[in-house]
Amino acid sequence: MSMIAITGMGVVSPAGSTLDTFWAGLVAGKSVAGVLDVADTADNDVPRFGCAVRGIEDLNLVTPKEARRMDPFAWYGVSAGLTAFADAGSPQPDPGRTAILVGNAVGGRRTTDKDSRNYYLHGPQQVSPLLPLVSMPNVAAATLAMKLGWHGPAMTIATTCAAGVDAIGQAVLTLRANRADVVLAGGAESTVSALTLAAFSKLSAMSSRSDAPDKASRPFDKDRDGFVMGEGAGFVVLERLEDAKARGAKVYGIVAGYGCTSDAYHMSMPLPDGSSAIAAMTQAIQDAGLQASDIVHVNAHGTSTPLNDRAEATALQKVFGPGGPPVTSIKGVIGHLIGAAGAVEAIATTLTLQNALVPPTANHQELEPGMEIDVVHGAPRPITPGPALSNSFGFGGHNACLVVTPA
Repeated sequence: MSMIAITGMGVVSPAGSTLDTFWAGLVAGKSVAGVLDVADTADNDVPRFGCAVRGIEDLNLVTPKEARRMDPFAWYGVSAGLTAFADAGSPQPDPGRTAILVGNAVGGRRTTDKDSRNYYLHGPQQVSPLLPLVSMPNVAAATLAMKLGWHGPAMTIATTCAAGVDAIGQAVLTLRANRADVVLAGGAESTVSALTLAAFSKLSAMSSRSDAPDKASRPFDKDRDGFVMGEGAGFVVLERLEDAKARGAKVYGIVAGYGCTSDAYHMSMPLPDGSSAIAAMTQAIQDAGLQASDIVHVNAHGTSTPLNDRAEATALQKVFGPGGPPVTSIKGVIGHLIGAAGAVEAIATTLTLQNALVPPTANHQELEPGMEIDVVHGAPRPITPGPALSNSFGFGGHNACLVVTPA
């Protein structure tokens, strides 16, 4: 079975839109959450804070005119995807032997919300004729295909918060099956709109710490009360290792294993015993030809919600035993990127192995009683690079895990 190499990476995130600034933000271990511009809500119960993308304009990969005709999620995705492609040395495969796989949960939410408001306030004449084309969840994948001239499948995967990992995992399966030679895979999302913030708040999924946004996301902490909304995109270029070596490409790491399951339990609550999450982790580890004892680090889903963190901690304890490998959640720094979260976290996992350093979990101070996991917090922790696990668990009970090994 061919090993699948990561030869390019691109990220657009609230902590920065280059690999260097993104990594520096994670290592600093400080939340970047702040007040958002969502003035179209008058409901004081709706949180007006979150983690917004910074610095994407500096990438200059999308023209101002193109950006005006894109929802932010597509702008982020196209920028991160093109960055990853350039970072991989701009490979030139047969255009029909390619694939683009994009994880996304809600499509052009910010554009849809804006035009919905225009419709109800001013009538149908104020609705953009481009709305259907801008808001479709497949816009990022389709635009990347057009930009690159790739004629292979350009698909969107909508497994909510697991979508980014599922996109990368399905890319691995595509390459193993020899259905493509180069695959661009990742996730893109922008849900920092008044309607989305209100909806997740009413669902009691979001933190209510409006007075201290930078302290709100606190994964696995005993005082956590919900996640903080983020936005962004992350993409990787994947190739069979032998092909990457043949063209002299740099290799960041190997995606060695992938597992995915469904809770089949509840739309917003995980299985309390974590059994399906355990199955996904076990699948990924076994797919990599490894044992749980081989894993040196876990990049957790770690949303900062009471139920999800508890279920994930339970699952980690059952897979690895009490203590286990060092765990971090970067959502403490950049918030929850929903459909983009898993892809961005897979990139963070790869950078962790490259730098032999686990970023701290921002705002984590004390474990909830009963959680027997080793959460890295306060300062980065050096590790010896080895196989690492990246977890993503989504609304609807979607579970997806990747094992990444050093180059």
